[in-house]
Amino acid sequence: MSTPHQPAPPPQPETSGFSRVLDRAFGHPSGPLGRLGGWVMARGNAATEHRVVDLAKIEPDETALVVGPGPGIGLAATARLAGRTIGVDPSPEMLALCHERCGDRAELREGSAAHTGEPDGSVDVVLSVNNVMLWDDRAAGFAELFRVLRPGGRLLLSAHEKWLPVSRHVLADEAAAAGFADLQTWTWEPPGFAALAAQLRAVKPA
Repeated sequence: MSTPHQPAPPPQPETSGFSRVLDRAFGHPSGPLGRLGGWVMARGNAATEHRVVDLAKIEPDETALVVGPGPGIGLAATARLAGRTIGVDPSPEMLALCHERCGDRAELREGSAAHTGEPDGSVDVVLSVNNVMLWDDRAAGFAELFRVLRPGGRLLLSAHEKWLPVSRHVLADEAAAAGFADLQTWTWEPPGFAALAAQLRAVKPA
């Protein structure tokens, strides 16, 4: 008996060349495209980076961790305020740009939100701008940032709202699931032509 013909599965879409270019420039910056992406990020994200640093109200005796500092605009602003500043980024190109901008004022290492390399309870404030949409595992990222913060430590996160894979309210729920409290979310419109930013503040309970 013949078997019914089964239609072939639809072909899986290939990653377009344009998508690969965007990933090398912004998602996982590498090579000349990565450095070009770093320049674009430095121009486009500067106002938001400075706003997040201002909102953090960093004290001179505090330790600050910047996740995904990119070309280092917010990292440099943080290093001018904090007693100790750490930047973790998976891109060697971005870390090189951070070193050019910050010199020895910031400790730099390859890492991510889920793998910071910091001991338990060693950080007072965590900052992240336009990076959360790149986390491979947001639950692991929030859990790691909760782990490295001291009791009473705070997390400030900002991202282009249109690029978020979930709403800012879902991000707040995910942070709460990791143990964070005193959660606040809002949107902020940067000056110029930058995209609307979704922002979140959370605290590790004392």
